Amino acid sequence: MRETAYAKLNLALHVRQRREDGYHELETLFAFCEHGDVLSASSASRDELRTVGEFAGGVGDPGDNLVARALNALPHSGGLAITLEKNLPVAAGLGGGSADAGAVFRVVERMHALPGDWQERALKLGADVPACVRSEMAVGRGMGEKLAPLDNDLSGTPVLLVNPRVALSTGPVFKAWDGEDRGALPEGAAREIALGGRNDLEAPAIAICPVIATVLDALRETAPILARMSGSGATCFALYRDANARDGAAETIAKTHPDWWRMATALR
Repeated sequence: MRETAYAKLNLALHVRQRREDGYHELETLFAFCEHGDVLSASSASRDELRTVGEFAGGVGDPGDNLVARALNALPHSGGLAITLEKNLPVAAGLGGGSADAGAVFRVVERMHALPGDWQERALKLGADVPACVRSEMAVGRGMGEKLAPLDNDLSGTPVLLVNPRVALSTGPVFKAWDGEDRGALPEGAAREIALGGRNDLEAPAIAICPVIATVLDALRETAPILARMSGSGATCFALYRDANARDGAAETIAKTHPDWWRMATALR
């Protein structure tokens, strides 16, 4: 059995306030790409995890990463042998670990069933994990776990992901946020929210990792519909009117910055 761990994007990310528990109140437009990491799973005598792929080295302890923790969080008869093909950069604003955990939930659902409290189990693994289980466009509030569906008029939109191959931890970026509440997400369908929204973590991320501004400038020179940083960075994305425009932009970026990681895909 193969299951794609769809790359997560924050098409908009508004940080509203810092909560008393130390976390931040967020409003975000979650979107998911057609591509990402890939999990291959088969029945086994016990749970096993193997990691391969370009970014396998960044996953960490096989016994205590999000894939292993997701397996441990779900009841399943027998064992599951999982091979994780790590195609997404780590600490990149793409929800890679959360997406991998979400894919584990879907594997268990297909082979067995999910428990009735699967949302609570997913949330204990991370604020993005509930959204990644279904991997459907949604507005997220709270820490991102309170999900509301919306009209997805961006499905199929070509998108180019670019990362300067710099890992950026979420904690320092949130700590560098200036604390100013710049207002709520716009109302409407996905396109209206994306175009009218912003990413409040872009400025603090650029302050820590200035090359993000260079990535955004390079993407904006390719005439996209929208170019923005995802999550807490350092991955940036650009939406295009058609696949030819996206592929042309990918070729341009590859020529001017051959050392940057790129993925040409589309929104689900």
